[in-house]
Amino acid sequence: MGAVLGTAGLVVVLIVAGVVGIAIAAGNAASQASAPPASLGPQCPAADPVTVGDVVVPRGPVAGYCQDRLVNAAQVIRAAESLGIGTRTQTIGVMTAIGESGLVNLDHGDAAGPDSRGLFQQRDNGAWGTYAERMDPYTAALHFFQKAITVPGWQTMAPTQLAHTVQRNADPDYYAQYWPDAEQVVAALTGQPD
Repeated sequence: MGAVLGTAGLVVVLIVAGVVGIAIAAGNAASQASAPPASLGPQCPAADPVTVGDVVVPRGPVAGYCQDRLVNAAQVIRAAESLGIGTRTQTIGVMTAIGESGLVNLDHGDAAGPDSRGLFQQRDNGAWGTYAERMDPYTAALHFFQKAITVPGWQTMAPTQLAHTVQRNADPDYYAQYWPDAEQVVAALTGQPD
């Protein structure tokens, strides 16, 4: 009979321990749910702000981009400013560079354009200047904008359509996905919303 009571007692202890364990797990889950979420963006290396022309570039991240890429966006903005182009068109330039290179000054092309180079992946066909010009973010952006402002209706054209007309991407709507990030980047670097 003592063995029966011992087994029953053990069963009660295990049931109580199980209930307590479930309560503890539920409490931990609740405290984790109320804790602030961990950063989902990149951890940018420590850096002081840098100035590119009159654009102050923070360490980041801004829309997921750190300072090295934001410096390239600042060059795009400067090129547009030199032509007197406003914030909307600056944003179109940044959107296009995000779509083409992720704001990285690439020294290689892809299957569609093995000779493409730079932020805008401009081809070696004579239309975009020399290799050095295509690899210079400011000059590459300047060439992009100089072509963009010759497109009839460029001031009011949908951003992705203007980018497509200049870049001749296979999908005219390809760049639209990068518009929100470009807006954040330009607003952060210029202090001006689109």
